[in-house]
Amino acid sequence: MSRRLTRADLDALPSYVPGRNPADLARELGLTEAIKLASNEVPYGPLPGVPEAILEAATQVHRYPDMGVLALRETLAARLDVGIERIATGCGSVALCEHLLKAATVPGDEVVFSWRSFEAYPIIAATAGVTAVKVPNKADHGHDLDAMAAAVTDKTRVVFVCNPNNPTGTSVRRDELAAFIDRVGPEVLVILDEAYREFVTDDEVPDGLTEFGDRPNVVVVRTFSKAWGLAGLRAGYLVAQPEVADAVRKVVTPFSTNACVQAAALAALRAEDEMERRAALVISERTRLTEELRKFVPDVPESQANFVWLPLAERSVEFGKHCESRGVIVRPFPGDGVRVTVGTPEENDTFLKVAAEAGL
Repeated sequence: MSRRLTRADLDALPSYVPGRNPADLARELGLTEAIKLASNEVPYGPLPGVPEAILEAATQVHRYPDMGVLALRETLAARLDVGIERIATGCGSVALCEHLLKAATVPGDEVVFSWRSFEAYPIIAATAGVTAVKVPNKADHGHDLDAMAAAVTDKTRVVFVCNPNNPTGTSVRRDELAAFIDRVGPEVLVILDEAYREFVTDDEVPDGLTEFGDRPNVVVVRTFSKAWGLAGLRAGYLVAQPEVADAVRKVVTPFSTNACVQAAALAALRAEDEMERRAALVISERTRLTEELRKFVPDVPESQANFVWLPLAERSVEFGKHCESRGVIVRPFPGDGVRVTVGTPEENDTFLKVAAEAGL
C-alpha cells in the first residue's frame, strides 16, 4: 500500500463554509437578484477614496509591496496611540489568529475557546497541530468564562475570546473579562478577537486595547473586512507586546498584505467619519431586526455585532433552506442556530417577510 501524501487527521476537519453566491441562487430560482445576509458584510459599498486608491496601487502591481507595511502600521500606531513595534498586519484577522498559533504553540499544546464561536478556530487549531478545547456557551449563548478558565491546564498556551462573539453576537463585559484574564494567568496568551468592535454600543463591553493592552499576555486582533468595508481584499491587524508582535511578523507569509490592500486600508482610515455613519445605520437596523425577530423567536440574544442570532437549534437548517427558496441567503449552523447579517433596510424588510412566512 502506498503512503498517503497528506495528513490523515485533516479528513475529519470541517471545511470553512463561505456564504453562497447570490447571483448563483438568483439564476437557480429565476429571480432578478437574491439577497445575501450570510457573511457579515456591510452593504453600503467601499468607503470614499478606496476604489481610487486601489486603482492607483494597481498601476504598480508588477512591484512587490512594502513587506514591512510601514505606512499602514505607522497610521494605525498613531490612531491607536501605541508603538509601531506592537503592530503586525495580515490577510484578515483570521490569518493573524493562525499566525499567533504558529508563533505561540507547538504540536501537543492546547487552545481553549468558547463553542459555538468563530468557526475558523478549530480549523486553525488542527492545522497548527494543537488540541482544540471547546467550552460550551452558556444558556444565553455567550462565553462561559468560568468554565473556560477551569479548562485551562498546563498544556494550554492560547485562549481565544471573541468579543462580540461570532456567530451569536453576545458580548463579554468589562469586569468579567478582567477577572478571567487574571484567573488565566500570565503564562497563557489571551487573544481578544474584536473583529466587530466598531458596532459595539454597550459601554460595559470593553475596548480590549484600552482596557487590557498593557498586559504582556493580551493580544487584540481586529479587521478591515467588516465596518471598514474591505471584505473582498482581506486586511487585519493585531496589537500585542513587541516580542509577540515580532514573533508574528516572522511567521507571516511574506508580502501577504499586498499593495492594493495597504492602499485601500489607508484610504479607508481617512474616511473614518463615513465608516462611523454607516456603522450607525447598521446598528439602527440591528435594533429593529432584533425587536421584530423576537416576535417569532423570543430568546434572540442582544447583539453587539452587525448580525443577529436566531437560536433555532434543530430547525436551523430547515429555516435556512426556507430563506434560500425565497431568494434570501442566511447562515445556518446545524443544531445550533442561524446567523443573519444586518443588510440595508430594504433587504431586512424582505428577510423579515420571509421569516414571518416560516412559521417560527
